[in-house]
Amino acid sequence: MEPRISILTIAVDDLQRATRFYEALGLKRHQGITDGVAFFQMGGAILGLFPRASAEEDAGIRFGEGVSRIYLAYNTRSDAEVDEVLAAAERAGGRIVKPAGRAFWGGWYGYFADPDGSLWEVAHNPDFPIDAEGRISLPG
Repeated sequence: MEPRISILTIAVDDLQRATRFYEALGLKRHQGITDGVAFFQMGGAILGLFPRASAEEDAGIRFGEGVSRIYLAYNTRSDAEVDEVLAAAERAGGRIVKPAGRAFWGGWYGYFADPDGSLWEVAHNPDFPIDAEGRISLPG
């Protein structure tokens, strides 16, 4: 297996509501594949939104109702951008779970939940460089 994540999929309760939320954050929905799914190009990965019932049928499981142990992270190029992204998420209908603040590792970060409760960390870590295409790297 090569070291990469290709698609991060969120099983959502309401595909239209979730799509509007992520579009309000500035993501552009791929218009070529729109039947029962929403895809957004995010640097070298794809964010997918899939109706929960369809995702459960596809995977052959039932999702629990508790808080997920998996959360997504969006790294920024500055502390100020963390604050901007959190504010945009709240304006779009998300919920701030942890307001931005200084991290023990020296960066600036906070958390929001999307309308389905999926958790996102938004962080600026000056030790994790981001290239012009938005790809993050571990420190050398």
